[in-house]
Amino acid sequence: MADKDKLVKISDIILFVVILAIGIIGLIYIISNKEKGAQLRISVDGEVVEEFYLSEDIEHKITTKQGINLVVVKNGVVDVVDADCPDKICVHHVPIDSVGETIICLPHKLVVEIVE
Repeated sequence: MADKDKLVKISDIILFVVILAIGIIGLIYIISNKEKGAQLRISVDGEVVEEFYLSEDIEHKITTKQGINLVVVKNGVVDVVDADCPDKICVHHVPIDSVGETIICLPHKLVVEIVE
């Protein structure tokens, strides 16, 4: 009877390890296949003002009635490196590189987003 109890415990451990391995492999797959965007779209007050390909390295100054933002695209990564808004949340935002990610500057009504 003791062997049967031990066999159940070993099979439970094997099942747990298999389920854990499947979960880890799935997580790695999701993280590694993060869809990269092809274009950067810059909107001011809801109106698209510029579009760029992420394959080009650019430095672009956006001037609005509310202020100025400096957007840099380098190696497929987009970053707002400077702004004259008071809080500079857009400048402190992490750089973006995947479809659906955005950097927003509320005082300047600016939206920087990556699209397909």
